Amino acid sequence: MGHFCGASDKPSIVERHSIQFGLPIAYELSYVHPEEPAMATAAQIKALIESQLQGDDRQFMTVAMQIAAHAARKGQGRLADDIRGLVEQARERSGHRPASKPVPIAAARGELEGLLAVSYPEVRLAELVLDDKTRARLDRIVQEYRARSQLQAHALDPRRKVLLVGPPGSGKTFTASALAGELGLPLLVIRLDGLITKFMGETAAKLRLVFDSMGKTRGVYLFDEFDSIGGDRGERGDVGEIRRVLNSFLQFIEHDDSDSLVVAATNFGPALDPALFRRFDDIIEYSHPTAAEVEELLRSRLSPFATHAVDWKRATLEGVGLSYAELTRACTDTAKDAVLGGGTTITTSGLLRSIAERKSVPGTR
Repeated sequence: MGHFCGASDKPSIVERHSIQFGLPIAYELSYVHPEEPAMATAAQIKALIESQLQGDDRQFMTVAMQIAAHAARKGQGRLADDIRGLVEQARERSGHRPASKPVPIAAARGELEGLLAVSYPEVRLAELVLDDKTRARLDRIVQEYRARSQLQAHALDPRRKVLLVGPPGSGKTFTASALAGELGLPLLVIRLDGLITKFMGETAAKLRLVFDSMGKTRGVYLFDEFDSIGGDRGERGDVGEIRRVLNSFLQFIEHDDSDSLVVAATNFGPALDPALFRRFDDIIEYSHPTAAEVEELLRSRLSPFATHAVDWKRATLEGVGLSYAELTRACTDTAKDAVLGGGTTITTSGLLRSIAERKSVPGTR
């Protein structure tokens, strides 16, 4: 990407907003040198424009902080510091200053290093193959979140804390990415390998850092493989430190009133501690796709290719029993075979072969 905006003399979105706050433009944010890495992703640019059009100053500054974090990850430390400085000035002048200094969660250093993996998904909920009931519930989460100010004005809270339960490969992690993409928010995955330690009290302290960051950097926070910390406290053999971590999590999520979306995903719903379920605003269960959903997924994933020769009924029957993830891999393998073979036509035999290969993988059925 050569330019953020055109080469006109008109001020950019960032410049206009900075002028509105009376801030100097220390860097011309509207330009990125063609040979340098892009400063902002498409999702960030879209969120920045949407916040400006909606007059949402708070969201504008939140996205600006995300762009600063993105610049820091790209090695543009000076630029990142200047953007953060501009945002701090804006907050002081507009009354949006937070209670304490923001934590640069996406920076390559600091207390949160190793705890969060940050990305900016561009996928949308429309790309998921879901049953009508599940899709309606996810759509409602998005609708309520977008209208959170309106709801809060009437002392109503939007759905922000969501538990996703289902077998591996059923679309839980992809759902979290799609929610982030739909809302124009970063996806922050809590890295359990960096969170859980053998030292008493240290894990709970790290967990507090994560929940503190939810109030400072708005995003979708994903606790994947949540059963590793959310297991039933009554189970024998449970490690004492893990029990303390779960107790801390229960307290933190109970008192969390940030504007971030908290998503927990687990393959083992029955193994979770019963006290967890009432802490979530919504619990959504996933399962392997039905025959109709298998066909929809196969057609969708292979739609960029010529599929006129595919026997969809036969392919669907063979695909039943596989997860969404395995079916997606089968489609990807089939498409690769077609391209490597010098064409773009998908054959029934090629698709069946890829499905059979996925079925042969241990643990896929």
